[in-house]
Amino acid sequence: MLLTRLQAGQRKKDARSLQPMIEQTVLLFDDEELVDATAPARTLLEASPLASSDWGRLIAFLTPRFESVRDRLAGIAEIGRIEVSGFPGPNGGAPLRLIAEDVNGLTRITLVDPEAEGQGLLVDGLSQRALEDELENLRHALDLSPSLVWQESAAGETIWANRAYLLRAGSLAEEEVTLSWPLPQLFKLELEQTEYAPRRVMLQDEDGIDTWFDCYSYHLGDNWVHFAQSADATVYAEKALRDFVQTLTKTFADLPIGLAIFNRQRQLQLFNPALSDLTALGVDFLSKRPSLYAFLDRLRETRMMAEPKDYRSWREQMTTLEKQAAAGYHSETWNLPNGQTYRVTGRPHPDGAIAFLFEDITSEMTLTRKFHTEREMDRAVLDNIAEAVAVFLPSGELSSANAVYHRLWPAQSAGMCLHDSLRAWAEACVPTEVWSRARLRLGAMAEREPLAGDVTLRDGRVIACRFVPLAGGALMASFAEKELLAEVEPLRKLAAQ
Repeated sequence: MLLTRLQAGQRKKDARSLQPMIEQTVLLFDDEELVDATAPARTLLEASPLASSDWGRLIAFLTPRFESVRDRLAGIAEIGRIEVSGFPGPNGGAPLRLIAEDVNGLTRITLVDPEAEGQGLLVDGLSQRALEDELENLRHALDLSPSLVWQESAAGETIWANRAYLLRAGSLAEEEVTLSWPLPQLFKLELEQTEYAPRRVMLQDEDGIDTWFDCYSYHLGDNWVHFAQSADATVYAEKALRDFVQTLTKTFADLPIGLAIFNRQRQLQLFNPALSDLTALGVDFLSKRPSLYAFLDRLRETRMMAEPKDYRSWREQMTTLEKQAAAGYHSETWNLPNGQTYRVTGRPHPDGAIAFLFEDITSEMTLTRKFHTEREMDRAVLDNIAEAVAVFLPSGELSSANAVYHRLWPAQSAGMCLHDSLRAWAEACVPTEVWSRARLRLGAMAEREPLAGDVTLRDGRVIACRFVPLAGGALMASFAEKELLAEVEPLRKLAAQ
């Protein structure tokens, strides 16, 4: 117990003996020129942000910590003496005290730290060096940051900024290492006390070019610290995307094909006016972004799709349609109850989306049906005439032939060329010069000439052959038995009268 009391008394004695060793932070200025300073004051100036003078270094240190300190010190000659308390520290520490006095035309400034005053503390050299190294690294990292970082007081005054901010403000050249006070204010941010959300701000440089920044703001005690990151790439990308969407929208608006794009959740994301016209679905309904099945249900209700036998089979059909469209190209034809015909095409899009195209092909289908009807009629006419008729394409390939032709020449097949047909015809007949002339006139690359002649089949029947060039380089070959022609010829003459 006695030893403990002796040790406590010794610590108090040691503390009292250390107090005289602690120097105050005092600076003496003649206007803005440093005349003298204590050792702690010189250490403070060396650790302060770079400036063009010792007075600028001191102001750079005081501005974030005291309100309107520059204006107050400017009037010290008239006032004689001021004593002010600074802002609380970021972690709630006691504020610094500033004492400024006019002494025979000189300005003496004393800084007092209440937390260290009278405590008789000595700082370990290695700890101090570690703190200084860490401070230098942090300061260097902020200066190298491409983002603009600055600090503002509660009154909106810029009290600190990194090198990128100063370079952007034009108050510091690339090769310069000193700065001047007060610091410029690039951004005018109107912030609420609880506002931390990022905001996009535009600045205009000397050449009139707009540059964009995303600004983030945070409380730091009573002050604000701000970070501004370049958003030019994002802004340009967003503009390009808007222009692209507008271009697509204008293009889609003029398309006669209905377009409906559903996202991966199968909600309608994009449609064009033609979709509303073709499906008879109102713009109000489409603007609500219905789901794919709600969209198809409405089509079924308005009879704008083929009526299913039952609802379950229809749902299965629509599920198959969705899966096939998501997996790859899918197309089907809808024959509507009103007589119209739609071609519905599904295509997969990025990120799981699906695009459906609705095309009215009623005219096309009507024309196709009419063509098929006329073709069948022509074939029926050819099949009911007595002559064997065959038509060859300009390339020499057999295009069509009637039933009589296939009965007369059973060895002929579809796709057989004219050269092979001439050889087959000649082999089925008694040798004659008709086939030689046919090869010369019909097989040459030059323009074909009409040719007619009689040939005799191996069974003794006499066949009248006629070869007539058609438009576009095609060729018609007709064959008829002489006996049959003798019976039909009077009828032809009578019909011609």
